[in-house]
Amino acid sequence: MQGKIIKGIAGFYYVHAEDLSIYECKARGIFRKDNVKPLVGDDVELEVLDAEERTGNITRILPRRSRLIRPAVANIDQAMVIFAILKPEPNFNLLDRFLIMMEQQKLPCVICFNKSDIASGKEREALRSAYETCGYRVLFISVKEQEGLEEVRSLLQGRTTTVAGPSGVGKSSLINYLHPQAEMETGAISEKIDRGRHTTRHSELFALDKESYIMDTPGFSSLQLFDMEKEDLRDFYPEFRQYEERCKFRGCVHVSEPGCGVKEALADGKISDVRYHNYTVLYEELKGRKKY
Repeated sequence: MQGKIIKGIAGFYYVHAEDLSIYECKARGIFRKDNVKPLVGDDVELEVLDAEERTGNITRILPRRSRLIRPAVANIDQAMVIFAILKPEPNFNLLDRFLIMMEQQKLPCVICFNKSDIASGKEREALRSAYETCGYRVLFISVKEQEGLEEVRSLLQGRTTTVAGPSGVGKSSLINYLHPQAEMETGAISEKIDRGRHTTRHSELFALDKESYIMDTPGFSSLQLFDMEKEDLRDFYPEFRQYEERCKFRGCVHVSEPGCGVKEALADGKISDVRYHNYTVLYEELKGRKKY
């Protein structure tokens, strides 16, 4: 039988199988021997040990289409970054950090602003113009009023999507709307391994249908930029690219150099003030980072 690992904890892997059941599995010793660790999102083959208790062994990990480092998951097709328009006020610096992290991992990204029912049209359009010019798809939804949720559902169809964003923006509410059994499944798994609800959040996949999965991740309040030199940061701001050929100096980082095409585009209103400000803040952070 084949299935997909939807959660891994304490040496157990929970596999959503072809018969739509969830099996508690151990990985066979051959994986340890080959230094291969199953990941959430892996497509696997399993042998059923007890059909009634729904236990089994993972016998094979099928080839991975992709692998993310943070979080450590496999076969993710896209990311959906969720922020609230208001309550809490969006932290655009944190949003850009998320987008950079996804760009680093070459993962297509959709930006979803929740609580659109309490925002003005002017506020929505300001956000749309700031981020659609970067090449990102921007959605406005209200989980509370159930507005725009079917558009979200259509974007998830046939894909495995990771959902990311800070706490309090409605990620869990959205997942519970899309998959009402999510809390029940999480509770059942916790009860089975006799650990109650975990204080440490783990990445977990929920099956929307046979071909569509959504992954919840812990809420983040901050994100460090790793594995990047300050000169590389410009490569993760897609809206800069079309203006860089106008820069006077090769290798321009668009901060203090004269004759900078990106800063000219900024002055002309073609690049978002918010995005450029975040870029300079992150550039200075990388510049001041100590190297060990």
